[in-house]
Amino acid sequence: MSFISFEESTKRLIKHMDEFGWNPDELINSGNLKINRYLTSDIYYDEHASKDSVQAMMAKETTQYTMDLEPFIIGQDEYSPDIIVIDSLTAISSTFVGGHQKYRMYLDRLFRFFETLGSTNFLIAEAMDRGSNYSTNPAEDFLADAVIFFYNSRKHNVRESAIEILKMRGANHEKKIVAMNITDKGLIIYPDQEAFSRYD
Repeated sequence: MSFISFEESTKRLIKHMDEFGWNPDELINSGNLKINRYLTSDIYYDEHASKDSVQAMMAKETTQYTMDLEPFIIGQDEYSPDIIVIDSLTAISSTFVGGHQKYRMYLDRLFRFFETLGSTNFLIAEAMDRGSNYSTNPAEDFLADAVIFFYNSRKHNVRESAIEILKMRGANHEKKIVAMNITDKGLIIYPDQEAFSRYD
């Protein structure tokens, strides 16, 4: 598994995993987990890039503005993870200021790249607003095979974690928001307990 962060540091991510009792050191030492943090500027090119960079982009038939995640995911050791997590698409999209179409083209390339790997991919994005049915960019929802929303909602003086499957391509799924909890055993979902139902 490869976790690529543009948000939190590797140290903080490991600390969070420790707090849930997930033993990240064992996973990392065994080679089953790699956590890397980058700045979006580390993989961002524009028209002011060096000649060599521009030629490299042209060789890959990329657009003038592109973010190339391939070397960061594969690495020099040709590591090919079966699970990839990117946190977050929101951070990546912020570099495409005023460039919605360029970001859409980038997403197309990114999803095609994942297809060549055959990996299971989790791409995290912030919701546009609490009442929205879409992530930061609707293209993300359109291209993804599944769209899952996580909530930390408040009702009166109570907060409850909840989950909703908005989309699951090729599969039937519950179309309701249900309660969930994160534990040392992982994510536990209560499919028969709608969020806040026990407080009504």
